[in-house]
Amino acid sequence: MTAVLAHAAECVDVRKDYRVERVVSTALQEVTKAFPAGRLTVVAGPSGCGKSTLLRLLACIDRPTTGSVVVDGRAVGGASTRRRRRLRRTRLGYLFPDPIENLVEYLTVAGQLRLAAQLRGRQIADDEIERTLQRFGLAHRLDHHPQQLSGGEQQRVSIACALVGAPLLVVGDEPTAELDSVAADRVLDSVQLLCSTGTAFVIASHDPRVIERADHLLRLEHGRTVESW
Repeated sequence: MTAVLAHAAECVDVRKDYRVERVVSTALQEVTKAFPAGRLTVVAGPSGCGKSTLLRLLACIDRPTTGSVVVDGRAVGGASTRRRRRLRRTRLGYLFPDPIENLVEYLTVAGQLRLAAQLRGRQIADDEIERTLQRFGLAHRLDHHPQQLSGGEQQRVSIACALVGAPLLVVGDEPTAELDSVAADRVLDSVQLLCSTGTAFVIASHDPRVIERADHLLRLEHGRTVESW
């Protein structure tokens, strides 16, 4: 029997430095936080505080300079590029601020879900595609392309794609930034729906609408933790 992880991811005393020529810039300092499975954790703070840097570490795109990042029960800071890529493909999802960046422009909505399934090494039947889209209020968009969708619909399609294969963790970098209040609420409803299936969400945002929905919060300033619950 596979053990159920209490935390989808965790970072302990994480520091991240970037070097440009001889200048070293510190984006994160001594950040410690657990990200529980099936919960929405919001990473808040002003622009430049380190939110996006933390997401890239959790998504196994970057490695910490010092400290530990654990995803799916495995320390990934020292993992090879190949291993981290495989983990991203099979167990993680990523949502960009601009919804259109999450989708392939020449694929229909159904095609987006088929691609997501293929990347996770599985097949998805037509009836499962229809059921998934019904859960997100998108069944009538089955054969539409991204350019035919509103921003909120594009982001909901992105979240529906993340649902395929039951990922462990989905991180979102300001996913409501380009949306009006109605579209943002629908996207957040979709996030909470996916959380109810056991997937953890970590969203970087300073949007009060997002923070109000949080189960947990990490607030950063100048790369340091100033609030955590």
